Parts: sequence; C-alpha cells; structure tokens
Amino acid sequence: MSKDNNRGKFEFVKKAPLFGMVSLVAVLAALAVIGTKGFNYGIDFAGGTEVQVKFQEATPADKVREFTKTLGFEKASVQSYGDQNEFLIRMESMTGANEAETNSLINATIKKITDGLKATFTGAELRKVDSVGPQVGEELRKNGLLAVFYSLLMILIYVGLRFDYQFAPGAVLCLFHDAIITLGIFAVLQKEVNVQTLAAILTIIGYSLNDTIVNFDRVRENIPLFKGKDLSFVINRSINDVLSRTILTSVTTLIAVACLYFLGTGVIKDLAFTLGIGVIVGTYSSIYVASPLTIVFDKLVKQPA
Repeated sequence: MSKDNNRGKFEFVKKAPLFGMVSLVAVLAALAVIGTKGFNYGIDFAGGTEVQVKFQEATPADKVREFTKTLGFEKASVQSYGDQNEFLIRMESMTGANEAETNSLINATIKKITDGLKATFTGAELRKVDSVGPQVGEELRKNGLLAVFYSLLMILIYVGLRFDYQFAPGAVLCLFHDAIITLGIFAVLQKEVNVQTLAAILTIIGYSLNDTIVNFDRVRENIPLFKGKDLSFVINRSINDVLSRTILTSVTTLIAVACLYFLGTGVIKDLAFTLGIGVIVGTYSSIYVASPLTIVFDKLVKQPA
C-alpha cells in the first residue's frame, strides 16, 4: 500500500525490478529449451502425411501403432482423440530425386495407409487426409517467422507514431517476451507447432498489445494531470486506474478460452491452450514488462550526452 493516495492502491512499479528479473530468467530459459529441445513441428511446417480416422468401436492405440509398423511406417505417430475410437496418424515426409517423384511417393503413402485402414479395421471412417511436401513445409515455416517479424516491426512503428518513440521499444519487447515464453512452454511440453499455433501467437500479440495500449493511453492522459511528478509515479497511478478493466477483460477472455479447451478437441483444443497461456502472460507483461521498460527508456533518453 502507498502512503500517497494519489499514487494508487498497489505499488506495481516498485516491484518491477523483481518481476523484471523473473521475466528475464523465464525468457532465457525458454530460449535455452527451444535451442536444445527444439519444436515438435506439425506437418504444416515439417512436411508429411496426416490421416484422421474414426472406428466404429473402441480400439487400443497400441493396435493402431502395430498396424502402422506392419505397413512399414516404423516412425509413425499415433494420437488418440478423446474417445478410444478416433486417432490421428502422422507419417514423416518422403523425398524423391525431384518434385514429381516426391509427389508420387506421397500419393503412394496416402493410398497405402488409407487402403490398409479400410482393409484391417471394419467400418473405418477416414475423416481427414492431409499431406505437405518437405519443401512446402520449409517455406511455410519461413513465411511464418517473417509474418511474426513484420507484425512486430509494424507495431513498433504504430506505437511510435501514436504515442512517442520512448513507448515503442517497451511495447515491442513486451510482445517478444509473450511470444518467446509461450513457444518455450510448447518446446518443454513438445506440443505440436503448426499453422494454427502461429495464428494463436499472432492473436496473443494483438491481445497483449491492446492491453498495453490501454495502459499507455491512461499514462498519456495522466501526464498533464500530474505535472511535476516523475514518470514512475504517473505509470503506477495509470496501471491502478485501469486495473479493474484489465482484470475483467482477462477473466472473461479466459472463461471463453477455457470453454474452448475443455469442450473442444483437436485443433480447437490446441488453439485454446495457446491462447490461455497468452492471455495470462500478456496481462502480466503489460503491467510488469511494457510499462517499467518505458521508464527505463525514458531515463536513457534524458541522460545528458
């Protein structure tokens, strides 16, 4: 609690150095995990063939794995969906001497697995068959990284034009913080990283930016109201002013995300998992990363040459 009633109920800025160290350690740990363990890329980015099949009755996952090994797919991944009668079978991409040969190998793989499922399991229903070549997967991965980079660059320019360039670095580093920690959790859990994950990351960036912009708007409004006060005072007061809005927005968003996670399956469940992490980390970073970094950059700018 603060002795100055005008300052705000909670002392967020005074605790910023502690949480700044926590964030730094979290980001470094996430980068270390990403560098050592890497990502479990889905077929969108790694290439390969993916078949979603539903059986009429419950079937053990081991039986499906044994089936894939019988067909010669020793490294095939078998993942159950909810009940034990629906599975996602993923096989590595096959590369030929040229594009025509690669396409031929992929088509042969699809025919072999689909015909085998129908012949081995009575009433097997093929719900989805996807296939991506290795070159296409690599291109999608590259374009995905570029999309994130360009989005951060445009946000840097937007925040700089709308507010002041002292606000922009803190906002962008805040978004970088959110994305890295989320991806680090994916690397630790080895959850699949695909196009849907990338879409969720971009959504997280937008959500976190919105929360940060609300705080910055209040800071800009309070600066002329508290003339003579330093920026740390104004920022702490501004965070307190919009705290109820921040909590209500985050909680209601998490309720919607929780419904998607617990009631959804497959891609929807993974998307909700990513968004849930992003909402929590984004709310935290808008308070303890973006605003304190603005104070740091303000002091650097004002230092005498």
